[in-house]
Amino acid sequence: MAADPQGQPAPVAAAEQVEDARAAGAPAGRSGGRVGVVLVSHSRDVAEATAALAKAMVGSGDLAPVRAAGGTDDARIGTSAELIHAAALEADQGQGVAVLCDMGSAVLTVRALLGETDGRSMPSGTRIVDAPFVEGAVGVVVTASAGADLDMVVAAGEDARGYRKV
Repeated sequence: MAADPQGQPAPVAAAEQVEDARAAGAPAGRSGGRVGVVLVSHSRDVAEATAALAKAMVGSGDLAPVRAAGGTDDARIGTSAELIHAAALEADQGQGVAVLCDMGSAVLTVRALLGETDGRSMPSGTRIVDAPFVEGAVGVVVTASAGADLDMVVAAGEDARGYRKV
């Protein structure tokens, strides 16, 4: 990986990560679907706008399933386990679901859903991506849309933590 002028590693674009992995012989994901993505925000508008931005970055390619789960059931600021659960089920194509959360109770709600035993279980392979919301969403959606497996999708999102803006 190249370094920037301050000696920090330069981030690798998500699409480049997928191409590097494919060149190294990594599978592009199991047959039968793609990794799904759920964007969880306290605000419905923020979740939907972030999903729209990330989808736009895919360009004309084949888009992975992306769902926004923002706000409460009655459209207020907050989080809703029901909305998040429904979004994960809709996004699931059997390859896992990468969930990005904006902060606080969004993370706690997803963690609680991952531990549910009351019949409201999340799809198999659902993982929280520890990444900045917008930058991580772009990396995850682009990488999932390129057909990468769940580990690569999560890594692309988490790589966004190192993006330098100066």
